[in-house]
Amino acid sequence: MSSHTRIRKFNTRDTYPEQNLDNDLCQAVVAGNTVYLRGQIGQNLDTSESVGIGDVEAQAEQAMANIDQLLREAGSSLDHLVKVTVYLVDPRYREPVYRAMGRWLTGVFPVSTGLVVSALARPEWLVEIDAIAVLPA
Repeated sequence: MSSHTRIRKFNTRDTYPEQNLDNDLCQAVVAGNTVYLRGQIGQNLDTSESVGIGDVEAQAEQAMANIDQLLREAGSSLDHLVKVTVYLVDPRYREPVYRAMGRWLTGVFPVSTGLVVSALARPEWLVEIDAIAVLPA
């Protein structure tokens, strides 16, 4: 029996057709009682369509909706989120992004790290949020 489960496997050649890539990845890995999520952006998990182009708060909302959905698919929930890392392409985006996150994480109290980076994988993406959670006891 495997000690981990991979959720929503994909290959980057399909998700980034404009780039010359060929990497087998997944959206989430459950290892032991820990759930590791891939960084989530303003992109629909099912269609890979970018949403909220030009609107960082809408992108953060989509990223948080993705995190919620992936955690549920992994057998966890936002209540069991322990760490988030937020990547912003502009420090002025901090307030709208953290407001969006706050609506999803009221009463959860995860640890958080915020970084400003020069760019994300696609130019239309303004924020990326990755997360770690645990499975409920």
